[in-house]
Amino acid sequence: QVQLVESGGGLVQPGGSLRLSCAASERIDIDNIMAWFRQAPGKEREFVGSSVRDKTFYADSVKGRSTVTRDNVKSTISLQIDSLKPEDTAVYYCAADTRRATAAFYSKLRYDVWGRGTQVTVSP
Repeated sequence: QVQLVESGGGLVQPGGSLRLSCAASERIDIDNIMAWFRQAPGKEREFVGSSVRDKTFYADSVKGRSTVTRDNVKSTISLQIDSLKPEDTAVYYCAADTRRATAAFYSKLRYDVWGRGTQVTVSP
């Protein structure tokens, strides 16, 4: 079973930037979608961005200031967020669909493999 490990979280000032990385223990095919989700305290885990083949998708909350980058050779996926806001504070999770499921790409039900998460705190 493939394992995912996130890294890069931490404390960032509002307006700053942060890059999160997710490494897979085994190769994940480019045809298998990978994604980033986040969950703030008391909130539902929500979709942030994803990548499959040459396509990327972003939630409206981060669109225009975020970039998802996929490296199929290394089986890694990164999330760059610029102009960070306090509402970006959350635990960020990396996820992968190894089964090529049928749920929507923005649904957490699509993904069967999850990392443990990395904390991102945006505060002065």
